[in-house]
Amino acid sequence: MCAAAGFVLGLLVPEVTGGPQVDAGQVVTFLFTIGFGVISLVSIIYSMLFLVVQFSASMFTPRLGLFRDEPVVWRTFAVTVGVFVFAITAALAIGTRGSVSVLVPTVAMMLLLAALGLMWSLQTRAFSSIQLAHALTAITTRAYQVFAASYPLPYDPRRVPPASSATPGLPVRWTGVACVVQRIDVPLLVGMARERGSSITFRVRTGETLSWGATLAEVTGGRVSESELRGAVTTGVERTFDHDPELPFRILADITLRALSPAVNDPATAVESLNRIEDLLTRLADRDLEVGRVTEADGTVRVTVPAPDWDRFVRTAVDDVIIAAAASPMTLLHLRAVLHRVAERSPETRRRIVQDRLHWVERTGRGAHPLIWAASVDPSVDLA
Repeated sequence: MCAAAGFVLGLLVPEVTGGPQVDAGQVVTFLFTIGFGVISLVSIIYSMLFLVVQFSASMFTPRLGLFRDEPVVWRTFAVTVGVFVFAITAALAIGTRGSVSVLVPTVAMMLLLAALGLMWSLQTRAFSSIQLAHALTAITTRAYQVFAASYPLPYDPRRVPPASSATPGLPVRWTGVACVVQRIDVPLLVGMARERGSSITFRVRTGETLSWGATLAEVTGGRVSESELRGAVTTGVERTFDHDPELPFRILADITLRALSPAVNDPATAVESLNRIEDLLTRLADRDLEVGRVTEADGTVRVTVPAPDWDRFVRTAVDDVIIAAAASPMTLLHLRAVLHRVAERSPETRRRIVQDRLHWVERTGRGAHPLIWAASVDPSVDLA
């Protein structure tokens, strides 16, 4: 689109004859300089950005693709191409004229400044993406958006979770290439199930990998083909934030694990990641997580999609970290304080799994670092 717009502008702007006139030869030279100069500059910048992406993947986790997916990355390239096409088209359109309107170099300069502004914004985002605090903030911000869209209702401990269906349906198996489930279109499935008078129970959740022969879903009371079910599933080569509320915990745990690895040995980074894990867990502690079942007004179950529950979120967030932190008293002490605060802020019915992890940390700390542990007997005290 930017290239087409640049081509059209390059043809139309030189046709303007009103206003002050400037020497056409100098304008042509100016346009060629802008065109090839801006392409050379953006090529150098994008070559440097590859190093930024590689650094971010090796420093944090390869699953962190937030900067790569930033709209400014592709918009900058698009606008740069548009400026290049405009400059070359306008220079050729001027041809052998003796003079052209001052509007031609003015438009070229304005487009160049716009491209340079986007390049500056791109480099600023790139530098921010390799800073730990900015990366953690970007992860939690995306998590807030997913949580707000997925869990709009508060948690009611008196609500009885719906029982799973005891009657197995006709299995529909996956016959495509191995891929990751990125999104399940529940409204489309509900309409499909209502039209066929059936009930669709998915056996895979967002973020899981589908392999050949895996059961995609089970259909009861009607027939739905594999192609129809596949039309309601968006797949890709990796997990995305948009419809995967468990992914932020996985990424934060990965950053923590990398920081605790012997090759890095950076417990301070692990502590910062745990702070964000605490924030996300406390945000979910009072939300209704039973969002995987869609029923009609008469109680008929139309669609069931697996959704992570509170126990799964806690396990994903801290289980691997507890094992990796056994040799880091700083991280263990901070993790103990984090779990203590999460347990305090969680409803009574959701505290047990958090308290189990807290006892796990206590046993690990007393066994591995008895002197340090004895100096801090209050689990609410954060010595990290």
